[in-house]
Amino acid sequence: MQNKQSGIQTISGNIVDVVSGNIIKGIVTVSEGRIIDIQASDNIDDQFIIPGFVDAHIHIESSMMLPAEFARYSVVHGTVACVCDPHEIANVCGIAGVDYMIENGMQSPMKFYFGAPSCVPSTKYETSGAVLDAEEVEKLLQRDDIYFLAEMMNFPGVIHKNKQVHLKLKAAQLAGKPIDGHAPDLNGEELIAYVAGGISTDHECMTIADAEAKIALGMKVQIREGSAAKNFDDLLSLLEDHSESIMFCSDDKHPDDLIKNGHINSLVQRAVAKGYDAVKVIKVCTLNPIKHYKLDVGLLQIGDSADFNVVNNLTEFVIKSTYISGEMVSEDGTALYPRYIPTEIINQFNAEKITVSQLRVQPSGKSLNVIVVDDGQLFTHAHWMSQKIENGNVISDVENDVLKLVVYNRYQPSIPAIGFIKNIGLKIGALASTVSHDSHNIVAVGTSDAEIVSAINQIIESKGGILACEGKRTCLLSLPVGGTMSDQEGSLISKQYEEIDAMAKEMGSTLKAPFMTLAFMSLLVIPKLKLSDKGLFNGSTFTFTNLME
Repeated sequence: MQNKQSGIQTISGNIVDVVSGNIIKGIVTVSEGRIIDIQASDNIDDQFIIPGFVDAHIHIESSMMLPAEFARYSVVHGTVACVCDPHEIANVCGIAGVDYMIENGMQSPMKFYFGAPSCVPSTKYETSGAVLDAEEVEKLLQRDDIYFLAEMMNFPGVIHKNKQVHLKLKAAQLAGKPIDGHAPDLNGEELIAYVAGGISTDHECMTIADAEAKIALGMKVQIREGSAAKNFDDLLSLLEDHSESIMFCSDDKHPDDLIKNGHINSLVQRAVAKGYDAVKVIKVCTLNPIKHYKLDVGLLQIGDSADFNVVNNLTEFVIKSTYISGEMVSEDGTALYPRYIPTEIINQFNAEKITVSQLRVQPSGKSLNVIVVDDGQLFTHAHWMSQKIENGNVISDVENDVLKLVVYNRYQPSIPAIGFIKNIGLKIGALASTVSHDSHNIVAVGTSDAEIVSAINQIIESKGGILACEGKRTCLLSLPVGGTMSDQEGSLISKQYEEIDAMAKEMGSTLKAPFMTLAFMSLLVIPKLKLSDKGLFNGSTFTFTNLME
């Protein structure tokens, strides 16, 4: 039963009140975007009305869609708001990139809440396209359209009281805005010192013990289930005793994953299927993030913004319709508003093409310090392995799945940094991408130097993107917006991404998301061994390390 009259509409069903924890049969009345009345009634439609879902931490750039386009493919899954860290575009284009994301997001009904990136660049051990110092971060935090200080990845800077880091933390505290954390494998006195900096959340927990240690210190744990890092199953039991201290987030979400597998709604379904109380689960991804970040997102209370979903039941959670500010924005899996076509593109790309000779590695010592990846995890291992040498050059050892890895500065002429990586699985060809956290330099891996050079140079020609190539065959998804996003329609982006992903797997990769995994091989702030454009890096000691010994 849905009635519209004189700008007033009513929706009936079983109303889930996450504030009181009750479910009542009733009618919700909406006018001018807000809920003006909720009346109990037995004459209702056989459906449930629940608050709209909130993703508590996401980098929209990882979807390769612009915010307004991402919204069209997320509202159909019941998402009404996202807490966004524009860290990726900021590392490419600085504050201009943050403004670009905010402006684009405003072209859709979805509620985007952007933070001030805290780590641009994330470390001094890599080259980014911009630098945001404490003064610039403070100016951002004073703005009404900036809601929090985004994840503080420089945990050594927090612990050892780096001046610039602590000025940023102080600016957030003075502005009365939350500070997001990033504390992988941090514990004991170091964790205590990190939390003492005012940091209130973490999305990098991998074990219950890790999460409970952070909760005990007052932190909120954001249970992450993205396209690369998946911690949901390992951490879900926190719902039993810590439901007030957890939220759900995706962090990074690839386009095909979003379209095919859903968003926060899929986590709600999975949690309820494991036997957890539906109301408690809904509360985790609605009330908790709304309270923590002080969001103007409704919770089905009189006077609230009318942001809610109509679902078939509290088991399947099929999204029948989604409302944002009183407007039905999706129905039966279809967005009800047109896509926004951007008129401007923002980017920064100055890389020069390379040659095969630039990838030669002179052998020294007997062993290679190899990055070893685990599928679905951002952490890596470091193993010393034997070298394969050909004509005085250390090359990819395809038989043992030890491949040459290259990170190449995209912002200025430079020398490529070279490492080796295991468990990518390629038997032929190469992969390359400008989606490479956090500075988004070019990252490439391949079975031969010639194939890697071909991949890198094609990426340079396109001014950003992801590609798989083998011989004369190339599959490319161009990403002209900051080298991380496309300006095209979401389903087309997803189709192209699927084609490239399929080609990577045809070439031998056994990873579930090979390009997502590749993107994190230059993320220095997550241990153990990574590669920046400046060299091989030990993320545990925060120092460069040797490639050979």
